[in-house]
Amino acid sequence: MKIKSIALWSVDLTSHETYYMAEGKTCDTVKSHVLCLETDTGLKGWGEVCPIPHYLPAFADGVPSAVAEMAPEIIGMSPLGVDAPMRKLDAFLQGHLHAKSIVDMALWDLFGKAVNQPLYTLLGGRTRADMPLYHSITCIAPDDMARIAKDAYATGIRQFQVKLGADADWAADAERLVKVREAVGSGPLVYGDWNCGATKLQATRTARAVAHLDVMLEQPCKTLEDCAAVRQASGLPMKIDEGAFDQASLIRAAQLGCLDAVALKLSKFGGLSAMARARDLAVHLGAEICAECTWGSDIVTAAALHFAASTPRGSLLNTCDLSAYVGPRVCPAGPIRENGRIAPPEGPGLGITPEPACLGTPILEVA
Repeated sequence: MKIKSIALWSVDLTSHETYYMAEGKTCDTVKSHVLCLETDTGLKGWGEVCPIPHYLPAFADGVPSAVAEMAPEIIGMSPLGVDAPMRKLDAFLQGHLHAKSIVDMALWDLFGKAVNQPLYTLLGGRTRADMPLYHSITCIAPDDMARIAKDAYATGIRQFQVKLGADADWAADAERLVKVREAVGSGPLVYGDWNCGATKLQATRTARAVAHLDVMLEQPCKTLEDCAAVRQASGLPMKIDEGAFDQASLIRAAQLGCLDAVALKLSKFGGLSAMARARDLAVHLGAEICAECTWGSDIVTAAALHFAASTPRGSLLNTCDLSAYVGPRVCPAGPIRENGRIAPPEGPGLGITPEPACLGTPILEVA
């Protein structure tokens, strides 16, 4: 079995509400890319990547160029045994992990279909029927954020990510955490996320103001060292996101004592292959894992859900149904949240197939 053709689409995804984050970062309408690898046996493997602006060293409009560059190496590949072809691509093109993640995902989808097994089986075996979701709350006025939290709580959500730093006001950020904590009561997980947008001083002032609360912090500062300093000053647990992108960064965060939890994202690590290796290390280091990606619709969501469903018990913090935050849905029959939880798709590979009408005309075709 060999890959005989490549097709790539660009799809604009619009958030149901604009997401405001620190340092002027926003998520409104962003560009996602969908990839199809077809074999000489007729099997099709799907991938998706959607880097949001200002989040990673990743450029959405660079995806087609990177895929076109890799295309001569991809054509003729066998999708069986994903590590070997991905190592070949790493040798051919250095970096560009977000662009490689879309290829890696499609190869895993083909692998699953070829052996008639769902991805969670190939990634280690299913360890749970469904997974807890977190709900991300845009950084707006504290009372409005509390209202969003209450609405999400009513649907069964018990984990809440509170975006912070949009107005660079440490006291307002403390109020946001206080009001969301009050809105959902004791028990649910609440954590404040600056997306690297706070100085060490700003984050420390916010953290010490809410140190009496049951809350967690997420990546307040750009460096792991500053995140560790905020954790030490406040005593609050820390989740690392942008600062975790390879095995060395996980080890460094653990050494600094700020790896209580970690966001493993497909586009950061370069796909499921590298992320599975990072998961093994994170489990060894004792960090709880958020299994997700930067942004996207149903294909990347399905990959994250299979990854989450195969994560060892006791090591999964939560996952995210990215497709619920945006429109259009490229696979309208994909999984949906139910009572604050979500299950992976059934069927071989990713278990989903995009709707052709949602994709439009390919922007790149190679055969």
